[in-house]
Amino acid sequence: MKNFFKEFKEFISKGNLVEVAVAFVLGLAFKAVIDAFMTGIVNPIIGLLLGKPNLDDVLTFTVRDSTISIGLVLTQIVSLIIVGFVLFLIVKAYNRMRGPEPDTGPDEIALLTEIRDELRARS
Repeated sequence: MKNFFKEFKEFISKGNLVEVAVAFVLGLAFKAVIDAFMTGIVNPIIGLLLGKPNLDDVLTFTVRDSTISIGLVLTQIVSLIIVGFVLFLIVKAYNRMRGPEPDTGPDEIALLTEIRDELRARS
């Protein structure tokens, strides 16, 4: 039982798990910001254009007792596009801030090929 807790502690303390947990929490916070953006800015603009504050009720139809809402899917697609665009901008800014990656030189195979060619040229 002692070994079990030791293994569990090692599993939890691994860097990858902690990084994933932090990314998950940040993702939830980011979702709240996007939801507020959708509710406060995008939905009112949609309301001005279509007369309704979002697309949820725009394209719906009923078959028997079931309501099919294409507008709800379209609202989520718009949200996904906005999230993707904002994440793209964040990653782009992060990469620019990091600067160019250092030149690591040729890989192992290229280096060995260069040595082989140099030895052939000398003989």
